Amino acid sequence: MPILVLGLLIFLGAHSVRIFADGWRTRMIARLGMNGWKALYALASIVGFVLIVWGFGLARQQPVLLYAPPLRLKYVNALLTLVAFVLVVATYVPRNHVKAAIGHPMLAGVKVWAFGHLLATGFLHDVVLFGAFLLWAGVNFVVSRRRDRLAGTHYAAGTLVGDALALAIGIVAWAVFAFWLHARWIGVNPP
Repeated sequence: MPILVLGLLIFLGAHSVRIFADGWRTRMIARLGMNGWKALYALASIVGFVLIVWGFGLARQQPVLLYAPPLRLKYVNALLTLVAFVLVVATYVPRNHVKAAIGHPMLAGVKVWAFGHLLATGFLHDVVLFGAFLLWAGVNFVVSRRRDRLAGTHYAAGTLVGDALALAIGIVAWAVFAFWLHARWIGVNPP
């Protein structure tokens, strides 16, 4: 479990600099340049991600059950994960109503994904992983929305084409992951 926690601290810490140390971030960009900052950020993110994967794998070898969710919550999780995929895709598809409405669909998608997994899994390592991501995404979403309001940020108006693309790509990506990649990469067959 310590490696998982260290990975989460590094990965989510790197992704939280703008929340907790925006001034320091600005000074580092001025000192290193944007490319230098991005390289440092990418390195920290990769190290954190590798530690999360490794630590989660180790923690799964000694599971500690905290709660046993009913089987039907696994189906709820599958539906919430579908919603999360569409939200994440909406981050990258231009001119869709989701991004226009909430501004940060990636963070909303992470919240939905983490919440769904907390409903469906009850082991300590799951609660640590998904709980950390849920907490981080929730705080980051609130801070990002507040920053948008203060800066007067407005997102491009959505179109039906943008909505259709986000929905179609999100559904296909979810299906590929749920029915093929999840079992291969994670070792768990979702319902």
